[in-house]
Amino acid sequence: MGQSLFEQLKHVDVENSSSEILIGVFHSSSKGFGFVTPEGVTDKENDVFIAQKNTKDALDGDKVEVRKLHNKTKKRGADGNVTKILERSTKEVVGIYLPLSKKEKENYQKEKFVARIKVRNEKLPDNLFVTETDALAEDLVRVKIVQYPAENKAFVGKMTDVIGHKGDKGIDVLEILAGNQIPEFFPDDVLAQAEAISDTVPDDELEGRVDFREEVTYTIDGDDSKDLDDAIHVKRLDNGNFELGVHIADVSHYVTEGSIIDKEALSRGTSVYVVDRVVPMLPVRLSNGICSLNENEVRLTLSCVMEINKKGTVVKSEIQPSVIQTTYRMTYNNVNRILLKGLEGHREMREKFEKIVSSLEIGKELHEILEDVRDNRGALEFEESEAKIILDDKGHPIDIVKRERDVAERMIESFMLMANETVASWFIKNKYPSIYRVHETPKEKAFAKLQEMAADKGFSLVSNSNKALQYFQEEIKGSSYEKPLAYQLRHTMATAIYSEKNTGHYGLASKNYTHFTSPIRRYPDLLVHRLIHLYLKNHSNKVKEEQKEKIPEIAKQSSDRERRAVVAERMVDAMKKAEYMQDHMTETFVGTITGIQKFGCFVELPNTVEGLVRLSNLKSPEKERLDYDEEDEVIKGVQTGFTYQIGDSLRVHAIAADKRLGKIDFEQML
Repeated sequence: MGQSLFEQLKHVDVENSSSEILIGVFHSSSKGFGFVTPEGVTDKENDVFIAQKNTKDALDGDKVEVRKLHNKTKKRGADGNVTKILERSTKEVVGIYLPLSKKEKENYQKEKFVARIKVRNEKLPDNLFVTETDALAEDLVRVKIVQYPAENKAFVGKMTDVIGHKGDKGIDVLEILAGNQIPEFFPDDVLAQAEAISDTVPDDELEGRVDFREEVTYTIDGDDSKDLDDAIHVKRLDNGNFELGVHIADVSHYVTEGSIIDKEALSRGTSVYVVDRVVPMLPVRLSNGICSLNENEVRLTLSCVMEINKKGTVVKSEIQPSVIQTTYRMTYNNVNRILLKGLEGHREMREKFEKIVSSLEIGKELHEILEDVRDNRGALEFEESEAKIILDDKGHPIDIVKRERDVAERMIESFMLMANETVASWFIKNKYPSIYRVHETPKEKAFAKLQEMAADKGFSLVSNSNKALQYFQEEIKGSSYEKPLAYQLRHTMATAIYSEKNTGHYGLASKNYTHFTSPIRRYPDLLVHRLIHLYLKNHSNKVKEEQKEKIPEIAKQSSDRERRAVVAERMVDAMKKAEYMQDHMTETFVGTITGIQKFGCFVELPNTVEGLVRLSNLKSPEKERLDYDEEDEVIKGVQTGFTYQIGDSLRVHAIAADKRLGKIDFEQML
């Protein structure tokens, strides 16, 4: 006799059951459940689901031991339960001090709690209690965790610092920075060491450096940039080839390995750029002073000078310590005025900067060649939706302006990419251990979904090769499905990270890629400079083995710090955009659907503000009920089949904007 259905299912469940023990990092959701990423795994498809009842009160980011309950199958991921919390991630938090009411104090009379700390992080428990009274209502405070939540145990902290008071200018941004453990101020000993560094370059420090002071060099940055770490020179050689010199501030000369400043820079990992401030990786005395390639100032640099033929191939290159004295401090706006006819101020700018007009024109020609090379090898281009949030003198947002990337911005990008590839190739060619910027192939599950969507719309996507994706981008361009498919394509991309292993950069279609061009604001670039200096003097096996041991930990730390910075920057942007929308609640906008979930759709306005239109606030022209179609990922009318999908336009107005959470609710206007 055949097995009953119950016996078959029971057999399948036994086959799928597991008693495997693994260690990983717990990532919680705001709803209580979470996922554990096993150690050494970067693919989220191998995460283990943890139901709320099985979390053992683990908090987001905790290192935990997990026993798998069921293995991953084609239809569902693995699940398990936390058996032990090995290491707590959250050791201190930042939040708003809210005194308990008289009745609440009575409820906690035994514990002597006097206030609750309101933490911005939705993944942490709501109730964090303190017993200290030396703060005012709604002060921003720092709290060290002394007791973690568990069965019959409250979440308790000890106040260590009052960071700011309600109403202080910029306190909202500071809360996000501090909440993400991004230090705004430098320790006194770091500042003292920075102050001890000379703000000029003495002659004896020029020894052994190639002198480019007579070369016409210039920086090109944003109007408000102050940390200028890259300068260029471009010219045509007698043989018809191009000479491109990329001169980068030699930060490693001033920030020596193991110094107090170096340890602080490694701890920070990167500069953080938010709407009203820059939190620099290095003290301002260095980042805006002796390390910044300020106009007409003698500066120590590391130069990557390349001879590039008309096909965009580097036929010769030199990487060497150098000294420069920039001719001009140029801005993107002014360079665009020089290069693009028809822009206001075109003639005036060409006259004012006559000395570099020829160089810029040659640079534009070289940039177009290099851009074609990247395109031909399969580099992927995505439309960016960046915006600058304009604040008034009180820190309140008054406008949001989209950033445009024109010739000047793209030219500098081309030159920096070329230098980064050339430096990476130098490490590879000489078999020197280094740190690389790597980018993996598209996420398998997301890419399979894209292929399915593409096929459903009549487009072919045969593989995840760069060329196949490029062809796909061209094929969908101008079609009614371009926006939803382009959005899904972007969603398939992995996150670029730092690694000691050179596995290539998928997005750039580059075999060898590192970060060399921004040592003022990125620690990996500083490390690359240090390695270049080291290997130019000593590349013995002993030295190489020592670096092999050091680099992996620095790569991981740098990737972690970059993620932290990105999270903080996005949180600040979301907060300020919500604050901006609070002043525009009566206005109607036309936006684009960028995401669809069972609870509604996300709509992005032309100024990059994004909000949620809940299903109940979404309307059908046929006045019918709308439901979420999970299979097609659209919102569909139950009677006519009318659909809303990613890429569709919607007229909306804001009905709610929560500044603290950075969330906006829209309602559709027919």
